[in-house]
Amino acid sequence: MVNEKDRGVNLVKNGDRLFVRIDYRNNNKDFGNNDFDDHIGYLTKISAERFFIGGGFENKKGGMIIFKARNLNEAKKIAENDPLIKRELYTYEIYEWNLVLISEELRKL
Repeated sequence: MVNEKDRGVNLVKNGDRLFVRIDYRNNNKDFGNNDFDDHIGYLTKISAERFFIGGGFENKKGGMIIFKARNLNEAKKIAENDPLIKRELYTYEIYEWNLVLISEELRKL
């Protein structure tokens, strides 16, 4: 378990393996009553285990997540276990992201 002191930006440093997942809404499928809640519950669990930041796009149906994983296979497994992906409500693209710079303001957190 991660303690409060180790949360957030403090868990990220130059050289970490981070992944960017970009989600795209499948407009051919309708949401069920619990789909979004299941998605948020899953991501909340994942975010407790690793560096994680995510949200939806304001002007487009989709979203983006940046998270830490050991490798691309683990990153894909995390993505594919998301209820919105499993239920084909969203598709995704995933990229390994090389963290090069962290602002001083974030380092202070």
